[in-house]
Amino acid sequence: MMAQNQHLNKTTEAQPSEKKKTRWCDGFKMFLAALSLSFISKALSAVLMKSSLTQIERRFDISSSTVGLIDGSFEIGNLLVIVFVSYFGAKLHRPKLIGIGCFIMGLGSILTALPHFFMGYYRYSKDTFISPLENSTSGLSTCSNNQNLLLNGTSPEMVGKGWEKESGSYMWIYVLMGNMLRGIGETPIMPLGISYLDDFAKEGHSSFYLGNLYAVGMIGPILGFSLGSLFSKMYVDIGFVDLSTIRITPKDSRWVGAWWLGFLVAGLISIISSIPFFFLPKSLDKPQKERKASVPLPVQKEERSQMVNLTKDRQNVTKTVNGFIQSLKSILTNPLYVITLFLTLIQVSSYIGSFTYVFKYVEQQYGQSASETNILFGFITIPTFATGIFSGGYIVRKFKLTLVGIAKLSFYTSALAFLFHLLNFALICENKSVAGLTLTYDGNNPLSSHINAPLSYCNSDCNCDKSQWEPVCADNGITYLSPCLAGCKSSSGSKKSMVFHNCSCVEVNDFQTRNNSVKLGECPRNDQCRRKFYIYIVVQILIIFSSSLGTISNMMLIFKNVQPEMKSLAVGFHSLTIRTLGGIPAPIYFGALIDRTCMKWSINNSGKQGSCRIYNSTLYGNTFFGLSTCLKLPALVLYVVLISAMKKKYQGKDNKASENEIKAMNEANLEPIRGDDRVDRETHI
Repeated sequence: MMAQNQHLNKTTEAQPSEKKKTRWCDGFKMFLAALSLSFISKALSAVLMKSSLTQIERRFDISSSTVGLIDGSFEIGNLLVIVFVSYFGAKLHRPKLIGIGCFIMGLGSILTALPHFFMGYYRYSKDTFISPLENSTSGLSTCSNNQNLLLNGTSPEMVGKGWEKESGSYMWIYVLMGNMLRGIGETPIMPLGISYLDDFAKEGHSSFYLGNLYAVGMIGPILGFSLGSLFSKMYVDIGFVDLSTIRITPKDSRWVGAWWLGFLVAGLISIISSIPFFFLPKSLDKPQKERKASVPLPVQKEERSQMVNLTKDRQNVTKTVNGFIQSLKSILTNPLYVITLFLTLIQVSSYIGSFTYVFKYVEQQYGQSASETNILFGFITIPTFATGIFSGGYIVRKFKLTLVGIAKLSFYTSALAFLFHLLNFALICENKSVAGLTLTYDGNNPLSSHINAPLSYCNSDCNCDKSQWEPVCADNGITYLSPCLAGCKSSSGSKKSMVFHNCSCVEVNDFQTRNNSVKLGECPRNDQCRRKFYIYIVVQILIIFSSSLGTISNMMLIFKNVQPEMKSLAVGFHSLTIRTLGGIPAPIYFGALIDRTCMKWSINNSGKQGSCRIYNSTLYGNTFFGLSTCLKLPALVLYVVLISAMKKKYQGKDNKASENEIKAMNEANLEPIRGDDRVDRETHI
């Protein structure tokens, strides 16, 4: 009888234990699934923003430097709350904070898309007016003494009906605010999510879960590039206008895709990912076997201990502040850390600036559409970067490199990437033949400057608007700014298939064939430039692989050259510096220099400068790659200085890392990559 009672007691004791274990498993799985979805949504939003920058620039009629400011607003938002999240996050309800962050991130993405619904219909030409789901009124001007009234201004009837609003307005500020909100919302996901996972994962399983988390997170960039490609093929006002009336194609420099659709999708996914976090507890009880046995204290003792702890906390505030200042002073007076900080800042600035404008470069330099560019970078970036990261980590493990060896690996991979980068200069295409910009209007002579090119005798009597951009292509490969400036007298066909005839400027130049007709749209790139494009793809794969090969070793240098107790501070300060001095200014000064290579700006109804229609290809390429070179070269010099300093410090010491140390380094390395989400996305270009 007694034996039966003992058996029943054991059974009843085991049942609550099993329930707790089941509850822990369910809660942990729910958290892991929600965190995986939040990783996907934040990566999706990031890729969509990068791939949509050119579309946003055209839609809002703004310069590249302004677009750079919009892009940098993500980092500004991140910096506004990073201190609060880092200090208070662990003390508060972490799942709810992550849920709030995901919700704010979703709101930011939706706010980014909202201006589309308040701006009216996109007007890609001064001569085009679009009414809802009706035929557009098109007044392409030809050479005539009596110009169409549509050339000189906006039809008062159309404006009165409210069908058209000016694209070049300050509505882009809402995009900036939305991107800033996205940065604020994304801040708690990484540090709080990873720390919560690490705290409540089974012993020794956290690295496995982290690996799965990052593997699942790769769905985000893949989805981002795919959706970016799909939506950029759709016209911006799809569903609101009759698409058969649109006469421009996705390869036209005025084309704007449905950029806003991607942000609506990303916003909805972010908001959905936030929901499970609000139903998770502040802490998950681990299975009983994994917990240390604890004996409940009497209530009076517990209250007394809490009072003592509060008093001690107050007394320790001053000590903590002083300790922080001393620790910060310690790492900033460490020459190895400071050199590593500067060289990574220079390198990352180059990567961020390059990745921000590489989509525009491919579109302008090689004549690719935004859709084709998205697919291209989606296919070459993600697998190449992942392979490089894996290979770099394998090399460090396999050869058990010393700290000096790790620094040398970083130097060699950076030098190799730099050498491949120099090949880009040889792949720059020649300027397009554009009458009035690179050639005289009759197409016979090159121009020394594109500014205020004089009219030719073939179009001087046409009363053309020189600010108009309605490019047409002749069989001789020359692009003319408009049918009027080409001296065309008549036209046939409609919309995309329109052909203009009796073009006097073409007739003068092409006297052999006597074909004096032009087709609507810019002339495509020649065969030589197309061949360069295929080589460019191969070079980018080599650059991405070489750069990513040294990513692990670069991050290890940040925290292995400081005292063990300073690792967290060293990584945090590094992340803060990169965001402040790299993530914010780099897109702005890259954009400002790119703006200087523009040959033809759009002019809005207010007479203000809008977005660039066509760039000087040679100058654009030299500026874009030249600025990257100016940043990469000093970083290589600093690598040499770092290796020399490390040899002096570690001379005669055996710095071979054991397998356990390497494993610890790699696990610790996940934190800086997580801490600087933007660098993780961008340092592979």
